[in-house]
Amino acid sequence: MVGVTFQACIAFLFFIVTSAEVWYQPEQIHLSATGHPTEMIVTWSTFNDTGSHVQFGVTVAKYTSSGSSTKFVDGGPEKHTQFIHRVKLTKLKPGTKYVYRCGSNKGWSSLFFFTALRDGTDWSPRLVIYGDMGNENAQSLGRLQIGAQKGSFDAILHVGDFAYDFNNNNGHVGDDFMRQIEPVAAYVPYMTAVGNHEFAYNFSHYKNRFTMPMYEDNQNLWYSWNLGSAHIISFSTEVYFFPQFSKETQSNQLKWLEADLQEANEPKNRAERPWIITMGHRPLYCSDTDDKDCTVDSASLRLVLEDMFYKYGVDLELWAHEHDYERLWPVYNKKVYNGSKEAPYTNPKAPVHIITGSAGCKEKHSQFASTRPWDAFRTTDYGFTFMEIVNRTHLSIKQISDEKDGKVVDKFTLIKDVHGPDAWK
Repeated sequence: MVGVTFQACIAFLFFIVTSAEVWYQPEQIHLSATGHPTEMIVTWSTFNDTGSHVQFGVTVAKYTSSGSSTKFVDGGPEKHTQFIHRVKLTKLKPGTKYVYRCGSNKGWSSLFFFTALRDGTDWSPRLVIYGDMGNENAQSLGRLQIGAQKGSFDAILHVGDFAYDFNNNNGHVGDDFMRQIEPVAAYVPYMTAVGNHEFAYNFSHYKNRFTMPMYEDNQNLWYSWNLGSAHIISFSTEVYFFPQFSKETQSNQLKWLEADLQEANEPKNRAERPWIITMGHRPLYCSDTDDKDCTVDSASLRLVLEDMFYKYGVDLELWAHEHDYERLWPVYNKKVYNGSKEAPYTNPKAPVHIITGSAGCKEKHSQFASTRPWDAFRTTDYGFTFMEIVNRTHLSIKQISDEKDGKVVDKFTLIKDVHGPDAWK
């Protein structure tokens, strides 16, 4: 009896090992936008190389688009290997719902769906924003899954720090995380910024796993895209803190940032898309007790970025890194510039900052220090931020607490009759 059990176990283990050697089934499926409403990118992984195809259509998946795959090898001793597939869907009808599956004749995914982003600027995009979500203690994930599949928002902005960490256990933690977010990211565009927890092996997991605009130029480190009446810019704060990044890389990002902001501020472009929103992982201002995040690091970033963002009239700056939510008064050069005492966010004279890094990870909550002059509201509740770009003058923000069963614990509306540098006058 014992011998039979032992033989059965050996046979089962052999089946697992040999099966793992040939595995064409798509997994870790996620979408990303390109900034063009007629396009959507589908990205997924297999553990053996095979074709890269997406079948899609309005009611049935009757069309096929093809792409390519790249081999990605984790830097750990196991050299865990996978093939990351990318297919760009084109000629989509804006605002139309599509069904799709991805893979090849050796294995297809389940059938998913998405709605192509709407065209033009006269609509109200809804976005969910957060950072610092791991596969352990991912407190907000269930609520996000339901919202994505119900169509409660149009895209997600994940502002750095994924999985905790992608490279752990020879990259298998990264695989687990990408599987966990599939019930969200396979239904709405999952747009990202790099964080400090992606540092391993020269940030290779972050660079390879996602497919953001400009992917072929710099592997996701910085890019911009248009959504409704907003121009959204994602960039790397990490190029200023890790030796893997050269002075040349820092310089290239700054040159690109300024050129992008200049173009966004050309009169025709700013009139069409008046809102400029940035997203980067480490904040320029914060009030946590975490090491030197809110003292030395934030001050060094302000020296590099604050004047540029002020010069080009950035309206809203989104950050994470601190495991909490913090809303700031409009602030520039450590001075508050509220619109008025009664309506601080109506025609403010400086950019507004939001820190939203409390989606949930194994490092738990951050702790707040004493308040700063720019502090308007703070909470350590796990949760995420919901933003609606209502129209050209109004932008609404709500903070959703997962600990309080989806309760809105903070909200405000940013009202701007004038955008751009003239708004500060």
